Amino acid sequence: MNILKIILTVIYAIDCIALTVVVLMQEGKQQGLGSIAGVADTYWGKNKGRSMEGGLIRGTIIMGVIFFVLSIVLNII
Repeated sequence: MNILKIILTVIYAIDCIALTVVVLMQEGKQQGLGSIAGVADTYWGKNKGRSMEGGLIRGTIIMGVIFFVLSIVLNII
């Protein structure tokens, strides 16, 4: 049981560092004055799920869920 806790703690630490890096890599949500006039709807804005920004958002969600689950599991153990 002690080995499992060590392995989960290492995975938890790696996930914490990776989650921090992915959140810092994301762009801000401010579109500037272009969003007021509706100019912000570009090809890249509409296809955000296939771009790098979409991948970062998806990765943030996945790593956040892993962080949450590992926090609960490590607290129970």
